Amino acid sequence: MTDLTNIYEKRATQFAASAAELKEKYNRFSIIRLFVFFVAIFVAIFIFSKTNAAFGVAYLLIFLFGFSKFVFWHRAILEQANHNQFLSDINAEEVAALAHEYQDFGAGTDFIDPMHANTVDMDIFGEYSIFQYCNRTSTAIGQQRLAHYLSTPTAKTEILARQIAIKELYPKLEWRQDFQATGRVTDDNADHLRLLTSWLSDEPFVSNNKWLKIALIVVPIWMLIGMSLAIYYLSWQIALLFVILPGIILNKTTERVNETHNRTTHAEKSLSFYAKLIQRIEEESFEAPKLTQLKANFLANNQKASTQIQRLSYIIGQLNVRYNAFAVLFNLGGLWDLQYVNKLEKWKAVNKTELPKWFAALQEFEALNSLATLYYNNQDWVFPTISDQQELNGIQLGHPLIHHSKRIANDFHSPTQAHIKLVTGSNMAGKSTFLRTVGLNIILAMSGSAVCAKELTLPLLQVYTSMRTQDALHESTSSFYAELKRLKVIIEAVESEHNIYFLLDEILKGTNSKDRHTGSRALIEQMIKSKGAGIIATHDLELGNMEATGNGAIENLCMEVAVENGKLRFDYTLEKGVSKSFNATILMKEMGINIQ
Repeated sequence: MTDLTNIYEKRATQFAASAAELKEKYNRFSIIRLFVFFVAIFVAIFIFSKTNAAFGVAYLLIFLFGFSKFVFWHRAILEQANHNQFLSDINAEEVAALAHEYQDFGAGTDFIDPMHANTVDMDIFGEYSIFQYCNRTSTAIGQQRLAHYLSTPTAKTEILARQIAIKELYPKLEWRQDFQATGRVTDDNADHLRLLTSWLSDEPFVSNNKWLKIALIVVPIWMLIGMSLAIYYLSWQIALLFVILPGIILNKTTERVNETHNRTTHAEKSLSFYAKLIQRIEEESFEAPKLTQLKANFLANNQKASTQIQRLSYIIGQLNVRYNAFAVLFNLGGLWDLQYVNKLEKWKAVNKTELPKWFAALQEFEALNSLATLYYNNQDWVFPTISDQQELNGIQLGHPLIHHSKRIANDFHSPTQAHIKLVTGSNMAGKSTFLRTVGLNIILAMSGSAVCAKELTLPLLQVYTSMRTQDALHESTSSFYAELKRLKVIIEAVESEHNIYFLLDEILKGTNSKDRHTGSRALIEQMIKSKGAGIIATHDLELGNMEATGNGAIENLCMEVAVENGKLRFDYTLEKGVSKSFNATILMKEMGINIQ
């Protein structure tokens, strides 16, 4: 980790210095730009006053051409300065992330779903979650795809394809950070993109209407004639009659134009950002099959996707001119709105089926880039082996969200059908953390990511959990009943699927000890009968007696706590057998409760 920290710190310093140098250069040329502009004005005045107008016009054209080139060059300096500053910030954030300070990254709180099989109990989303730990996305759709990776198991072929893609992206530090910095200014909204996508299915009303297409040509000519006549021959009152024709056309089409505009207007800036991100992908070479296939999506109809998306952004931007106070003049003079709705419809006719593919490919790259950074920052992690054998075998499994200096890793071996591990232990011994260690690593494995382990072999699994059930006041539901409902979901999943791995923490804790023991015993027997597999953490030591009659379907594990000089010592190490240590009394005494 020290080497990585040094790499990131060095890059942060270098990019910050480069950004400062470029900004200084930009400021110097800002003064020069202003000076050149005023000098050019004085020269123009001199030429027009001392020579004929032709020389003056020629001078202005040459100056404006040269000055515009200078302005674009000058603006590019500022953009590069900002880009380098973003790169500096990104590297500084990675330094913090190596120390497990990653709160500056998006936490994905919008994806929290209490009804999901595992995401709440496993800290998948929210502050200090696995999503926040690995999130390096810049776009809303990228966050959606990363969230999908972490919450939805996929096929073995897809997992392997993602692993290969991540392995290729992993050493591409320059490209990965450049891609991330390019998207740093992205300001998009998934709802706006959904509106844009829905517009793709709308029927055209300009490009397929021959009369409107004729009007787009005739009206500008008609209005030009009217203006000429008004200037030289007609009174302005009579010239106003020329406005009647475009007025009628605009009145009859306003509603349809508004519909198109409402669906597309907010996407203008988002599309411009997406085009720049996609251009970074188009310019890079890849070998991994998944990456090459994704990149291939960006070349359609012999046109680069970045060019086409930038074109769409430009057209929407021109349609957004209708927000301008002078838009009425553009519409009456040349049917401005209809001109650009027509351009939108022509664009859609060519790229209707391609745009969703471009969005999908972009968000895949963002999700894979995030997992590649996760692997780069944790180079002692490994990619799991996805096996057809119904066994989970992990060597030195660790909790991904605990810093490596404090992380305690354990070996863990378990059949994934008709087998339950009963984990006993006193309070704070680490049972819940161990359950999350197993669950998070399974989830990471199913997403295609590297895992926090020395080795991990497992089949395709879906994690179901019951660890943090709470009462639901809006449903008048107690925590005990909420837990029963959760257990019912897990039981139904086990009975209907063959690849469920459940993690249960202190089941039936909301009732008396006798009912809890009876119910827990019955649940364990039912799960085994249904060929279910998983881990149950419990304080009920009597459940440990089930191992003797379980015919190998139940194994007792424990996490012990040692007492040294009246103080508790936790080693968080998994051992075989039933726990023999108790610490509740000591903990209560430490809290000031007098126990005789």
